[in-house]
Amino acid sequence: MIVAASLALVLGPARATSTYQYGKDEYVIISDGLAPSKKLSIAAHGGGEDGGDHFHVWLMAEPAHKRLAVLENMTCTADGDSGPCLDSGADAYNAVWSPDSRHVAVTFRTNRHMLQLNVYAIEGRRAVLISGPSLFHEVAGREITGEDHDFDDYRMRIFQLTWRGPNRFVIAERRLFQTRDAALAGRLGGYSKELKVRTGDGQRLVGFSAEAECALLPGSRYKVIDLKPGKFDAFEDQ
Repeated sequence: MIVAASLALVLGPARATSTYQYGKDEYVIISDGLAPSKKLSIAAHGGGEDGGDHFHVWLMAEPAHKRLAVLENMTCTADGDSGPCLDSGADAYNAVWSPDSRHVAVTFRTNRHMLQLNVYAIEGRRAVLISGPSLFHEVAGREITGEDHDFDDYRMRIFQLTWRGPNRFVIAERRLFQTRDAALAGRLGGYSKELKVRTGDGQRLVGFSAEAECALLPGSRYKVIDLKPGKFDAFEDQ
């Protein structure tokens, strides 16, 4: 049986930051945050008028809606200055649960054009962050850092995740670069495409697209077992 659910954010014009004024004991379940078992959920909570004070995303026990644990790598403020995420509104976070409710993937924005994908294993009352390579790293042999000037302007990153059973999933990863490097698309091979639109100063828009089947491993890790070029339809409006 193939259980498929997608995590996606269409990144055309950037939408405004999502904020929410939470009640004192209000923990709002994020999009698709209720597990198939109905015994767990993922919920957001923060303080202050915009929800950014002490904002966290939580693993919750259901139906009691009781806090179990904070999700790692998702503590932030509404302006994104003190953590990896941008939004405090629960509607800006999306979950995809594995069919057995033992794993969950969550996407959220790190800025208005960049999605982050986190995958967690549910171990008792904890949500343990699972590590694994990005598809760009698998293709290029490197990751992009804040000091990386080879790509000039790193403009977009989006993900889709589809579960194919309890221990396998497929990731689709798409990135968009604005660059003066005429050879960039060639170096990335079939995983990249130079888009027709160019900027007034001669810079090129280059899209990266890859899809991979991944397998969960012991030790809170996953590996890529089948990697191939992806589709470029996400860039049609760029």
